[in-house]
Amino acid sequence: MNRKFGQLLMVMIAGGMECASAQTTPAQTPPPAMPAPEDVKIETVSLAPGIYMLVGRGGNVGLTVGVDGAAIIDDQFADMAPKIRAAVAMLSDQPVKFVINTHLHGDHTGGNDAFGKAGAVIIAQENVRKRLGTAQVNPSTNAPIEPRARAALPVVTFADSATLHFNDEDLEFTHLPNAHTETDIVVRFRNANIVHMGDLFVAGFPFIDGNTGGTLDGLIRAHEAVLPTLDDSTKVIRGHGPLGNKAELAAFHDMLVVVRDRVAKLVKAGKSQDEVVAARPTKEFEEKYGGTNFNAAQWIGRAYVDQKIALEKRKKK
Repeated sequence: MNRKFGQLLMVMIAGGMECASAQTTPAQTPPPAMPAPEDVKIETVSLAPGIYMLVGRGGNVGLTVGVDGAAIIDDQFADMAPKIRAAVAMLSDQPVKFVINTHLHGDHTGGNDAFGKAGAVIIAQENVRKRLGTAQVNPSTNAPIEPRARAALPVVTFADSATLHFNDEDLEFTHLPNAHTETDIVVRFRNANIVHMGDLFVAGFPFIDGNTGGTLDGLIRAHEAVLPTLDDSTKVIRGHGPLGNKAELAAFHDMLVVVRDRVAKLVKAGKSQDEVVAARPTKEFEEKYGGTNFNAAQWIGRAYVDQKIALEKRKKK
């Protein structure tokens, strides 16, 4: 897999450069209004020599700059592309050569059009290209999303893993399936001991996008795959929220296991969705992970549907 990936990159550089349940997922409340683009400033957080986290409007961006140029991990919303480009220009006199997408959502891939048109090579797990190239549904509003423009589609894809050797770093990409979505990858800066988790790790309760293959069990398994590879010095870039570490990811994982097990037990006992919501299996975690916009009925309702489907699949085996 890596060999094929590398061959594709060499060619390009040389050339110029869900659900089967009767229950329905509760409607998701649209997110609060975000600041207008002109009011958003990109915050640049230095993580290691030549490696940064860019915080703006949308998912956190990873950035590497050095002798080979600049590469970014995720690119926020479309209207943030000029600000991201300007932030990169403060650190490198070369344009962005590579864009790595951690998953398909528009707050992480919105800038693909602009960077792709400018010549950046977009890299992602193969399901990102499949999803972006077809009509989708906005997971926050349930509104239809048209297929993305050709320039926005990843041009180098992989199934399970790949490595980009860039700026004297080994950027290792690992697919963690059916977690936040079916498209998620974790990106590891091997030498610098930095990991970008995308939306596999966020500051609050996670959003599980069942419409694109996401599952709570898969998200927990993703954490269990990543945690043994981290140490106490590892810097962990969340998809949203402040820079994290291994202990915080472990606590996030443990919280999800407790909530998942509580919901699964209630589902197995035949409780209805309303009864599971009323049991409030997230209660003691809501102050830490809920935030001001947390809607317990919606989040627990989604967890109920997820575990209802999981139980039905186990029964069929």
